[in-house]
Amino acid sequence: GGILDIELKNKSKDLEDYYQLHATFETLDPMGANFINSCLEQFAQTLKTEAQQYDAFHDEEKNLEVVMSILSNYVPQCVVRAEVNCKIEALKDKNIPDPQAFAENFKRAVEIAEIEPHRAVTHNKGIMNGVDAVVLATGNDFRAVEAGVHAYAARHGSYSSLTHVSIDDRLFKFWIEIPLALGTVGGLTSLHPLVKFSLELLGHPSARKLMEIVAVAGLAQNFAALKSLTTTGIQEGHMKMHLLNILNQFNATTDEKEKLVNYFKTHVVSFSAVEDALNQLRTIS
Repeated sequence: GGILDIELKNKSKDLEDYYQLHATFETLDPMGANFINSCLEQFAQTLKTEAQQYDAFHDEEKNLEVVMSILSNYVPQCVVRAEVNCKIEALKDKNIPDPQAFAENFKRAVEIAEIEPHRAVTHNKGIMNGVDAVVLATGNDFRAVEAGVHAYAARHGSYSSLTHVSIDDRLFKFWIEIPLALGTVGGLTSLHPLVKFSLELLGHPSARKLMEIVAVAGLAQNFAALKSLTTTGIQEGHMKMHLLNILNQFNATTDEKEKLVNYFKTHVVSFSAVEDALNQLRTIS
């Protein structure tokens, strides 16, 4: 690991007299934030010292101003891709009697997220439910990941889907591309007991392997959400969880939960409806 590249960028067209010393780092398994920021601050000191001693500069140029030295959480050069593919026939299950129609509808749902920011925001938010869970569990900075991923989703000037679909010769292909910079050494990785447990559970992955796992988690979550949206509807699963939450609030027994879960398979779930049904059940009992 270490410094891979240093480039002076002229940004004066965007902001008067603004130049950027852009450095690229390879941190391998460590998170590397402190290392990078320390290097950048030293770059600033060295740059100012060298400018003072550079004979070709006039006095004003020698007194250059360094506004700040800080890493960026946007890492478009570190993109992780996860992909799954199968024959369309393999998509068939109890909720998908016609896999060809499902595949085409699924693809259409992703295409909507590719061109419609209102849908893309919620589409990508769901992806990040899966991504953030693994990032948090392994002691990494989910806020940094979120910021970088959403910037990447808008890199072409309009906010768009992080996942994509193709159907060619009856082959269904679904993939995700997200920028990630994670670590498995340093920070909380050896201090927080739950982080240590999570990394053990994952088989002590390298940083590169962890980034692959995170991308797969996001892809899997998105597939599950889109499958629900294009078949049974998202509310079926949401309301099932909502029902159990309400029953837990009323300290329902295991037997009561079982009976009411069956009852609400054919009835609309609401707080008042669950309360009434539970009270009626307890009256009968």
